[in-house]
Amino acid sequence: MYKQKIVIKVGTNVMTNRDNRIVRPVLKKLVKQIAELYERDIITILVSSGSVIAGMEVLGESAIKDKTQKRQVYSAIGQPRMMRLYYNIFRDYGMKCAQVLPTKRDFTPGVHRQNMINCYEGLLSEGVIPIANEDDAVSVTMSMFSDNDELASLIAELINADKLIILTDIDGLYNGHPDAENSNVVSHVDPDENLNKYIQKNTKGEAEGRGGMGSKLEYAQRVAAKNIPTFIANGKKERTIIDIIDGKNVGTRVALKGNPQ
Repeated sequence: MYKQKIVIKVGTNVMTNRDNRIVRPVLKKLVKQIAELYERDIITILVSSGSVIAGMEVLGESAIKDKTQKRQVYSAIGQPRMMRLYYNIFRDYGMKCAQVLPTKRDFTPGVHRQNMINCYEGLLSEGVIPIANEDDAVSVTMSMFSDNDELASLIAELINADKLIILTDIDGLYNGHPDAENSNVVSHVDPDENLNKYIQKNTKGEAEGRGGMGSKLEYAQRVAAKNIPTFIANGKKERTIIDIIDGKNVGTRVALKGNPQ
């Protein structure tokens, strides 16, 4: 039986380079850390972006004009490619992974929600790492998540996770523009704190993704308010996840209610 269950969300900008190509060594660093946690009896649910970029790598430039339809096509093509990448890397570490493609309605109280809980509990009990991503091929309009930050927050609440770690391509929330010389990472914030002063309108958003820092903070605060420790940190660094689990001062921690540390 595992000691902890954590949710890790990895964004598109973490796994891609300047040319919007998926960087396999980054995925290997990610899986290596998940494998190390597994050896400590800490099991992970991974919420991974990347299917649209993966589909673009396979198909190239599409002639489809409608943006929603184009996204559906890229995602449908890219999902099996992303899973093949993850499957092969997890296999190298002697681990198994599984794909879960929820839509927003699956989290509505009732049969769908219970089915989701049963699925995750079953996979985790077998030591299988669930890899979740929004089902972009069919999820449109009302059934869409705002982004994978929302999906990760809902999964963390669904399974009552011990931690939620949101990985991005910068070191956390800055008190100024991340590129400014006098800007520093804000080490922790309160779940009720107004963070608009920290949100940089010209901060780079996620490549072909929908979530920026404002979204990450919104959902991080929501999860922390439900007593799930939540972190925003740099997923491109070697041991970010391990450092967070080991209690090191990494990234931005959203403090629990009544506990500012």
